[in-house]
Formats: sequence, structure tokens, C-alpha cells
Amino acid sequence: MGEIKPLHTLAVDIGGSGIKVMVLDDQGNPLTERDRVETPAIPTPDAVLHAIQGLTAGKTFDRVSVGFPGVVRKGITETAVNLHPDWVGFDLGAILEQQLGKPVRVANDADIQGLGAISGDGVELVLTLGTGIGSAMFLNGKLIPNLELGHHPFRKGETYEQQLGRATLDAVGKKRWNRRLERAIDLLERIFNYDHLYLGGGNTKRIDFVLPPNVKITPNVTGLLGGIALWQD
Repeated sequence: MGEIKPLHTLAVDIGGSGIKVMVLDDQGNPLTERDRVETPAIPTPDAVLHAIQGLTAGKTFDRVSVGFPGVVRKGITETAVNLHPDWVGFDLGAILEQQLGKPVRVANDADIQGLGAISGDGVELVLTLGTGIGSAMFLNGKLIPNLELGHHPFRKGETYEQQLGRATLDAVGKKRWNRRLERAIDLLERIFNYDHLYLGGGNTKRIDFVLPPNVKITPNVTGLLGGIALWQD
């Protein structure tokens, strides 16, 4: 019998400000650099898919994992607060599979970030701090899907996303944003009693207070590296 050819996975991370891709080996190790383009100014499905196709040019891969900033069920995107209304009910998995000619699996971007970050022990919460606020929860390594914590009430009649999203960070400044994030971490620990909290996303670089021992910042590339887990049945 011949050797089984290792499968290479194209990991795609769709964000409110950037779209990133990287090819991974069958162990989840990077085979290419992380390539990035700005998210289109009007981020319709067609515009985002066109950007993904441009990023894949010249890359060789056997399957595709996609992280999407919203609720995803069976490859269909159900919410997209920070992209465009045309994403609601869009079959991203099937259409991207058709365009790239490779099997595709799609999940919430915070879920994938978590799959790349967690230890698999106990209650683990993931919070992504970017254009919006993403979230994911795991119990002993098992994902509890579609936790949209960013849209839950937080303080002063506003949600976590309204209080901690990028637009608010720009509006209120780093000092006030950090105070809010400290309050959010304290509140989330009392609600979920998590063993570990992982903070990801581009705005983690703006954190300037000492985090509790059970809170860890994960690098941005984790949102791509976790893509291999979608194929580990």
C-alpha cells in the first residue's frame, strides 16, 4: 500500500477589519506566512469572497476552514453585525466550496480562536476584542456553540460590544476602555466561574493592566491555527 498523503488545510479568518489566510499541515503547523488584506469597505458576500480568492492565488491546499464573525449553522451564516446584511442566511460553506473546488467547513471565528488556544481542561471562555466582541465557551474541550456574549447587556444599558468594540475604544480612549475591560473580566468570572479566560483579537495590544493569573492573551494567529480542529472529527 502507498503512503497516505498528508492533507493541507487553508485556514481563513474573516474579520471586520481584515481577512487573513494561512496554509496548515495535518498537525496544524503553518506551512505559509499569514497573508492579510483589508476587509472591503462594503463587506458583502461577493466582495469578501473575491478577497479570499485573491489571497488563495498560488497556494496549494486540500480543504478549507473558515472563521466567520457571527452565528454559523451547517455552513450558513445567520448573523453578521459587523459585516453586511446580505450575509444573513448566506450559505458560505457551499458557495466557497464551489468557488475553490475543495471541501469547506465554517465556524464562528471566536470558536476557532478557542480551538487553537484552549487546554481542554475545565470551563474555558474565549473573548475576542476586535471590531466587535466575539465569544466562545468550552467544557473539557467540548465547544458550546454560538455563544453571542458580545450582544448581551453589560453596563449602562449597553452590550459588551457597544462598550468594548473598536469604535468605542477610538471614541473613549484607551484608559476608559481598559477600565471597562477590567470590569467585564470581573463580571464574566462571577457569571461563568471559568477556569481560564483567553483574550484574542487585535485590540489585546491596547490592554495596559495586569491580568488575573487565569486570564491569558492569545496571539492573533491562533484564529487561523485553530482551523485545523474543524477537521479533527
